[in-house]
Amino acid sequence: MPEKTKPSAASVDPETSSHISVRQLYTPVDLDNWDYDEQAGYPGDFPYTRGVQPTMYRGRLWTMRQYAGMGDAEESNKRYKYLLGHGTTGLSVAFDLPTQIGLDSDHPLAAGEVGKVGVAIDSLEDIERLFDGIDLTKTSTSMTINATAPILLALYVAVARKKGADIRKLSGTVQNDVLKEYIARGTYIYPISHAMRLVTDLFAWSNQHVPEWNTISISGYHIREAGATAVQEVAFTLGNGCAYVEAALRAGLDVDVFAPRLSFFFNAHNNFLEEVAKFRAARRMWARIMREKLGAKNPRSWMLRFHAQTAGSTLTAQQPENNIVRTAIQAMAAVLGGTQSLHTNSYDEALSLPTEQAARIALRTQQIVAFESGVPNTIDPLAGSYFIESLTDEIEKRANEYLQKIEALGGMLKAIERGFVQQEIQNAAYEQQKSVESGEATVVGVNRFTQESSGQVPIQRVDESLERKQVERLRALRAKRDQKMWKKKIEMIQNAARSGENLMPKIVDAVEAYATVGEISDAMRAVFGEYQETVVI
Repeated sequence: MPEKTKPSAASVDPETSSHISVRQLYTPVDLDNWDYDEQAGYPGDFPYTRGVQPTMYRGRLWTMRQYAGMGDAEESNKRYKYLLGHGTTGLSVAFDLPTQIGLDSDHPLAAGEVGKVGVAIDSLEDIERLFDGIDLTKTSTSMTINATAPILLALYVAVARKKGADIRKLSGTVQNDVLKEYIARGTYIYPISHAMRLVTDLFAWSNQHVPEWNTISISGYHIREAGATAVQEVAFTLGNGCAYVEAALRAGLDVDVFAPRLSFFFNAHNNFLEEVAKFRAARRMWARIMREKLGAKNPRSWMLRFHAQTAGSTLTAQQPENNIVRTAIQAMAAVLGGTQSLHTNSYDEALSLPTEQAARIALRTQQIVAFESGVPNTIDPLAGSYFIESLTDEIEKRANEYLQKIEALGGMLKAIERGFVQQEIQNAAYEQQKSVESGEATVVGVNRFTQESSGQVPIQRVDESLERKQVERLRALRAKRDQKMWKKKIEMIQNAARSGENLMPKIVDAVEAYATVGEISDAMRAVFGEYQETVVI
């Protein structure tokens, strides 16, 4: 046998996206002080590093979602039925910007944005058209909506009641994560304290009326899309999670009643092994935070259940077919990391809303991972890898250091108000962009292996006439509804906003009286005011 030799060391070790140095070789020495029970354990057992379910995908595959919504309700309904017909196992609704920030489609600021990045929803009539012919008790629906989350959940409940469904059997998720809007996206409405009240009002009401509903999807996805590293994504997401739990506790809610319905939403990015380790580290950290810091006693309260979406920010307009490969790698990372639900991006999303063909390829990517790769056949296949376990530990260590800094600033709300979180993300985004522009980081087809355009990619276009039709329908609704009842329900929302009463019952009553998303939002604006962003220099 030839003598074994150690590999020669490279002059400079490469780094992950979080600037974690990657050595040339990992050996058992790297896990010398590693305690299996403390750091990993068994799937379904604390600290859930290896998965939240004892059988994971051997028992049930992840829910396959395709995020979709465009134009008006009819157009989006067609896409949902198309996706369901091709094997999706859950719906994921994208809303247009006016709906996200509580503006009706005929508001002057909505002009040109109606139905452009998602579906336009103004009223109960729209939500009825959106889910026409879809059994809501048999379909899990995720709604990516935040500032107006209570209104959209109320609309969903109202349409289920009109269909004669038992709302206690409704399953799905409303994102309802307003803190990341102040950090990364900007689709906020109210000052933070009032927005947090709406979050906890939704928690309390949902626990009683829609107990199978996930009341929040605490989102690292958009934090990562804004330029955060993997470590920052974990730290800031879990920091937001702590803030929501603490707010609910202050509101008098029992942690072991609402915490089992908390869910998370993470990005599946390009650095394959770092992403797998990131998901494992996040699970372990949340279990310890909930049990040791926030006092949860129910094991279900310790579990970090998450949806993953492949990274939109990694998609390139140049050589868009390459995005199919990127998405496949990212999807595999999410599955190896133990996701409960997954959306795969379409290859043309750097150019437009996805075409049917592109959406089908994205869905087929999940199905190939599920049914052809063999990866779901065993739980946590990469467990015990010297590199994966070392990387999981390092991500946890660095994320905890961020959480300590946040705590020293007075908690997540103070850290956001002072601009600390935003500045950290901006710095990371700047460094990454510099590395791409200098060529230090390779983006295939953009700064290396480039070529002239090989042809026109088909583009999904939203019919410009849909905005006019949406506005006409909205105005017709206002003309025919019971004006006296509508006015009474709006006044009740304002009274509840002033008194501190739970707003959800009033919002449900208002949408059933055909009050619109914009009108309900304006009723609360009149009491709460609007958030003014702090400029970070």
